[in-house]
Amino acid sequence: MESSPHIAERGDKASPNLGTTVRDLVLDNPAAARVFERLGIDYCCGGSQTLAEACKAANRSTEEVSAALQKLDSAPSERDWRNASLTELAQHIVDKHHAFTQAELTRLAGLISKVVAAHGGNHPELAQVQTIFTGLSEELRSHMEREERLLFPYIAEMEEAARVKRRPSECMFGTVQNPEAAMIMEHEAAGQMFERMREITKGYMVPPDGCASYHALYQALPALAADMHQHIHLENNILFPRSVELESNIG
Repeated sequence: MESSPHIAERGDKASPNLGTTVRDLVLDNPAAARVFERLGIDYCCGGSQTLAEACKAANRSTEEVSAALQKLDSAPSERDWRNASLTELAQHIVDKHHAFTQAELTRLAGLISKVVAAHGGNHPELAQVQTIFTGLSEELRSHMEREERLLFPYIAEMEEAARVKRRPSECMFGTVQNPEAAMIMEHEAAGQMFERMREITKGYMVPPDGCASYHALYQALPALAADMHQHIHLENNILFPRSVELESNIG
């Protein structure tokens, strides 16, 4: 089997090429996302960084990250969404990631209120977390609604038009690149809000007086962030670039 250009051979082990972008490493093996998530390496909004650059930004040694990646099974254990239709990929994003995010935003709003009421007096940072989360929730709900009502249906229409060899109907946003550029900016803003909450909570460290709800909250917020990173990766690194290419080909 021909080796990946993103893997450098070293002795009897295959080591990831430090000059490869983290986006390409995850595209080649989706399971790499779990390694990057655990080590705090940005593979979605920061997917254009090389592995060496990403390690430096995350304050991780290249040896540590390479070793973790080498332990992964060489055969991807998750679906390669590069081979799916754009319509199928968009529906997967809605069914898996949008649905999870909507449910968690509702659940966590109540959980944060409960924790703030019980512990806010001793831990004023909780009020900051609640404020950030409220703004994040509003932005994510608006973001996902616009994707589901406008962007994703147009991508599906483009794909169907290409299949039957006709031009798609004229869209209200001129080119698919316009809403996608806005979505990418919003992805970056959401990532910054998640990072701010992580900083405020010192890596979601529950204080000694934290109750069960406190623990549940500080487990759920990073889990929501991890799902969001995968969600953004699928859009920024697969769906959006392929839709731009499709539009160019049928234009």
